[in-house]
Amino acid sequence: MKTVWEKYDAKTMKKVMAFSEDYKDFLDHAKTEREAVSKSIALAEKAGFREFKDVRKIKAGDKFYFNNRGKSLALFVIGKQPIEEGMNILGAHIDSPRIDVKQNPLYEDNGLVLMDTHYYGGIKKYQWTARPLAIHGVVCKKDGSKVEVCIGEKDDDPIVEISDLLIHLAKDQMSKPGSNVVEGEDLNALAGSIPAKSKKDEKDPVKKNLLDILKKDYGMEEADFISAELELVPCGKARDLGLDRSMVMGYGHDDRICAYTSLAALLESEKPERTSVCILTDKEEIGSIGSTGAQSAFFENSVAELINVQGEYNDLKIRHALQNSRMLSSDVSAAYDPNYPQVNEAKSAAYFGKGISFNKYTGSRGKSGSNDAPAEFIAKIRDIMDKNDVVFQFTELGRVDQGGGGTIAYVLANKNMDVVDAGIAVQNMHAPYETASKADIYEAYRAYKVFLKEMD
Repeated sequence: MKTVWEKYDAKTMKKVMAFSEDYKDFLDHAKTEREAVSKSIALAEKAGFREFKDVRKIKAGDKFYFNNRGKSLALFVIGKQPIEEGMNILGAHIDSPRIDVKQNPLYEDNGLVLMDTHYYGGIKKYQWTARPLAIHGVVCKKDGSKVEVCIGEKDDDPIVEISDLLIHLAKDQMSKPGSNVVEGEDLNALAGSIPAKSKKDEKDPVKKNLLDILKKDYGMEEADFISAELELVPCGKARDLGLDRSMVMGYGHDDRICAYTSLAALLESEKPERTSVCILTDKEEIGSIGSTGAQSAFFENSVAELINVQGEYNDLKIRHALQNSRMLSSDVSAAYDPNYPQVNEAKSAAYFGKGISFNKYTGSRGKSGSNDAPAEFIAKIRDIMDKNDVVFQFTELGRVDQGGGGTIAYVLANKNMDVVDAGIAVQNMHAPYETASKADIYEAYRAYKVFLKEMD
């Protein structure tokens, strides 16, 4: 079989296309980690999940979620076995590379108002210039109120942009290496040019006019930027790519493509043998650190809460629950691109249309920073995938010493559980718009369902 498309009949094709439509809707409404949590909670509650609060007893089939600061999420379907006997876990991250607005961003320069920014995650900075950008995020005020911001997604919304240098004057710029074509401090977003109607010699009249607009529309003062989290992301919807509509192009495949397929698989779990879990974490793109990253105690604390109401509580039960668990670190892999074949080793590359990609290890420079999954666990994965006719491929993230990358796999493996990376191959990874195959999206969803149901 060359690709999975060849095995699909007409009925399955309809399922593949319908599933991708649902995914595109998720992607369009989850362009930040906060939005991804909100959208995931809405889907979960529709499927019968409830927030774990004041719960005194749990039983097999119960469905709960834990919301960590609105930026990470853990969802559980309680299994028939005690939790300390282990869980089947799907873990993905919901943050994506982007441009963050600084805390003191606004300044006026010769009749133009710009916003200072700081890029987030690994990006090619020049890719973010001369393109329409939307502003998503929250403004938290001193009185405790919170204002949600989403500017640039509606057809009649204004947008912002980071300007590019015209080719006619770019001789010096074009001689620079790619990493320095645009400097980080030059990623300033153009936000306004109309001055306020006030005294003739008033300082920064355009900035004043912009602040007046923000005060009117959002009730915010300039100082409120200090306690705001505003992100610049590509505006617009995810689109079908290819004249055959076989692919999806959109912002944030890494890693919301795996977050959605993992979530969708969990939402269909009913009274599993082992407790089924989906973890959606923040901050993976900058090291999984912080209170909402995978390295925080949030997930461990959530497990402790469940064990506490399941019966006699002790720290050893938590340790047993973690070490007896099995996990798929649901994160994207680098898809083979015919335009750049030299960065891959052909036998180990991830190809579109060949199903979910398993990476035994990631890392770089001799597997540095990688979770290298044990062979015994890999054998179990192969067995349950083959028995359920799930199409999969075992891949690597490019040629040895070409580069590399990492996921949250090592974080959970450090808790002494079996973990392997398992996700969807993506082209243009970390670019403003990324591309994936609809067939791989569907096979990943199937793989995650099988893992939750049958892994022991």
